[in-house]
Amino acid sequence: MGGVGSAIGKYASLVKFAHTIFALPFALVAFLLALQEPSARFTWLLLLQIILCMVFARSAAMGFNRWVDREIDARNPRTAGRDLPAGRISPRQALMFTLVNIIGFVAVAFTINALCGALSFVALVVLLGYSYLKRFTWLCHFGVGAALAIAPAGAFIAVAGYMTTAACLLSLIVFLWSSGFDILYALADEEIDREQGLHSIPQRFGRTKAMTIARWVHLPEFVLVPFFLVFAGLTDPWGLAAGIFFLAMLVYQHAIISPKDLSRLNAAFFTANGLASLVFCVLAYLSVLL
Repeated sequence: MGGVGSAIGKYASLVKFAHTIFALPFALVAFLLALQEPSARFTWLLLLQIILCMVFARSAAMGFNRWVDREIDARNPRTAGRDLPAGRISPRQALMFTLVNIIGFVAVAFTINALCGALSFVALVVLLGYSYLKRFTWLCHFGVGAALAIAPAGAFIAVAGYMTTAACLLSLIVFLWSSGFDILYALADEEIDREQGLHSIPQRFGRTKAMTIARWVHLPEFVLVPFFLVFAGLTDPWGLAAGIFFLAMLVYQHAIISPKDLSRLNAAFFTANGLASLVFCVLAYLSVLL
């Protein structure tokens, strides 16, 4: 049992499984909203299928990202301790792990319905393709945003079989939210990206302008979130609290870092965004269920 536990721990570390907290809550919100559609029907099996798709898809994306970036990570002091550069997992093991999760994702998607199965291949292009973007364009952050925005869209389609205005708005909110916080997270690698010839908004425009761009990326959220609450029918006190808290976390993460002080960057990236997604999900469920 110890060997199995150790192996699971290694692969959980490889893909930073705890970071699933960014996208999964929004997928669960989309699942809840889709259940309000006339043709929708709740089953525990469908919920399990959606969660499995989330886990498989994210594990495939992160495993592939670590495999593709293994040499880049080895040259970056911040990432040199990751599992592949440190030798705790071999490139072959990481690639096999990725392939297993790709197969699991596609297989489970097809058990939901044919549309989800077909769209799983489109999702994989985004989920795997974003790992290469920083080699070619400073717009790479929006590839991360697109990868996370797939989660609520996929969950909604799995239940309803189509998209609504509310579902589209939720995916757009996640797209801009995650694109913006990825720009902020890239501030830590501004110099090393420049040295390695990699592309990012901080590398291209410098720290101060990058933070301004991140603010502009997040600014539309202050319009999109209220519209989403209206179209989703989450206008009671719980729903309003969900929107207010999410927007407050956006303001907070920009407030605690500055071009001259990135010491709280992890708090801005992990704590603020983790809380934003979790609390938003809980309050949205309270809005619908109470």
